[in-house]
Amino acid sequence: MALSVPGYSPGFRKPPEVVRLRRKRARSRGAAASPPRELTEPAARRAALAAGLPLRPFPAAGGRGGGGGPATARRNPFARLDNRPRVAAEPPDGPAREQPEAPGPFLDSNQENDLLWEEKFPERTTVTELPQTSHVSFSEPDIPSSKSTELPVDWSIKTRLLFTSSQPFTWADHLKAQEEAQGLVQHCRATEVTLPKSIQDPKLSTELRCTFQQSLIYWLHPALSWLPLFPRIGADRKMAGKTSPWSSDATLQHVLMSDWSVSFTSLYNLLKTKLCPYFYVCTYQFTVLFRAAGLAGSDLITALISPTTRGLREAMRNEGIEFSLPLIKESGHKKETASGTSLGYGEEQAISDEDEEESFSWLEEMGVQDKIKKPDILSIKLRKEKHEVQMDHRPESVVLVKGINTFTLLNFLINSKSLVATSGPQAGLPPTLLSPVAFRGATMQMLKARSVNVKTQALSGYRDQFSLEITGPIMPHSVHSLTMLLRSSQSGSFSAVLYPHEPTAVFNICLQMDKVLDMEVVHKELTNCGLHPNTLEQLSQIPLLGKSSLRNVVLRDYIYNWRS
Repeated sequence: MALSVPGYSPGFRKPPEVVRLRRKRARSRGAAASPPRELTEPAARRAALAAGLPLRPFPAAGGRGGGGGPATARRNPFARLDNRPRVAAEPPDGPAREQPEAPGPFLDSNQENDLLWEEKFPERTTVTELPQTSHVSFSEPDIPSSKSTELPVDWSIKTRLLFTSSQPFTWADHLKAQEEAQGLVQHCRATEVTLPKSIQDPKLSTELRCTFQQSLIYWLHPALSWLPLFPRIGADRKMAGKTSPWSSDATLQHVLMSDWSVSFTSLYNLLKTKLCPYFYVCTYQFTVLFRAAGLAGSDLITALISPTTRGLREAMRNEGIEFSLPLIKESGHKKETASGTSLGYGEEQAISDEDEEESFSWLEEMGVQDKIKKPDILSIKLRKEKHEVQMDHRPESVVLVKGINTFTLLNFLINSKSLVATSGPQAGLPPTLLSPVAFRGATMQMLKARSVNVKTQALSGYRDQFSLEITGPIMPHSVHSLTMLLRSSQSGSFSAVLYPHEPTAVFNICLQMDKVLDMEVVHKELTNCGLHPNTLEQLSQIPLLGKSSLRNVVLRDYIYNWRS
C-alpha cells in the first residue's frame, strides 16, 4: 500500500503540464481528423497564408462567428485576461467574416498561447494615448492672475515661506559676525537700504547679507524660549507638557498681566503717534490687528478682530464700543431705507422685529388668529439669535473698530477676564504681542532661515533646484522685504509658496472708505514708522484679497504672478 501523504493528490497536475498535454492532444487530433487547409479556408485567407502573413484562427463552431471545426473550443483557465488581445466587434447575427483579421501571433485552437502573450510579443502591447496636459512644475505653478511689478498687500501672518529658484541661496548661510551685527543696527536705526536691480555675485555682497539679517527681525512679548508663543489659536497640543509655573500661582499671573498691559499700552501709543505701523494681539481664541491711520486706505486707526463669538460682541457692546461686521454687510444682509442710507446692526434688529409682528397681522384680518398658536417671545428671540450665533468662529464674524473706539477696545482687552485661558496648557499666559518695531518690554527675535539644494527631474535629466525656507511669525512687512531682496539676489526670477495662519486671512477684507487719502501726505506722516518706503507704499494700498491670502507667487523677468 502506498503511503498516504497529507495534502498530496496523485492526480494533480501543474498548470504548465496541463497546457503541454492539451497542446499535444490538439496536435494529434488535428493531424488525424482535420481536413486539408485548402478545403476549409476561404480564398482570402489562403492568399494571406501564402504571403506569409500571421493570422488568427477562425472562431470555433459554438463561438460568435458560427463556423469552424467540429469541436467546441474551451477557454484556457490559466489565460491572463488583462493581456488577451482584443478583436474587433462582430455583428451579433451576421455570418462569419471572410476578411482576414488584423495580423497577430499564431494561436492554436484553444488559444493557449495567450499565456505567453506578454513574454513572446512585448512589442504588441496596447498603448492608450492620453490627452496631452500642460506640465506644471512645483517651482513655477500655473497662477492665473494679472501681471504686476508689485504684489498686493497681504495682512495675514505667515507661518512659513518656501522660496525656490534656479540660482543658489548659499549667500543666506553662515553670516559673519560683522554682517549679523550690521543687520541688527540697520534694523534698530530703521536704515533704508536700496539694493541694485540685479546682484552679479550675491555670495560676495555684504550689503545683501546685512539686509537679509535686517529683514528677519521682529519684536515679541512675552518671550519664553521654551514655549511656542505663536500661533496661539489651537496651540494647546504643542504647549502640552511644557513648564508653566504661573498656571497655579495667582501672584505670578498678576505680575505677567501687569507687564503685558504696559507693553500693550506702549504699542498703542506708538501706533497713535505713527511711530509703529501696525501690531498684532494673539490670544488663545482670537487675533486682533491694530493698524495706524493711513494704512489700508483708512484715515483712522483701525482694529480688526477675528474670529469672534456672540458673547464677545455682546461684551463689547456693553462696554460702549462701536463696531461693525463688514462681511455681514458684504454678504447682502445689510438693509437700506427708502432714502438709500445704510442701517446699523441695532436698526436691522428693529426692522426685523417689525417684520415679525407684521407677519401675523394677516391672521387677524382673516379672523383665525385665535386658532393659530403664535410663537412665544422666547421662541422668537431664540430664532433671531440663531443667525448671529451661526457665524461664530467663522471668518464672517470679523469685527471692525475704528477711530477713538480703538482706545476703548484697548481698555476692554486689558480688563477682560476672557482674554486669558483659565485652564489647559495656556492657562494664565498673557496674549502674544507681535510688532515690526521695538516697544516697551519687547524682546528682539529672529525668523529662522534655512537653504536646501535638491535635484529635481526635468525633461533632459536632472537639474539643481535651490530653496530657501523661512519659518516663524512672518508679518506683512517681512514678506515684502524678503521679496524685494530676493528679486535682486535671484536676478528677477523665483517662486514662493506661502503658508498663512488661517484665522488671520480675513484681515485682507476691503473696508468701506470715507474719503480718498493723499498718499504723499500718508507717506510723509509715516516716515518714522520704521518701514522701508517701498514697504510702506505697499501697506498703504487698499486690500484686494478679501477673505483669502497669498498662497503662491512667481516672479519671472521682474513681473509677479500670484494665486490666493
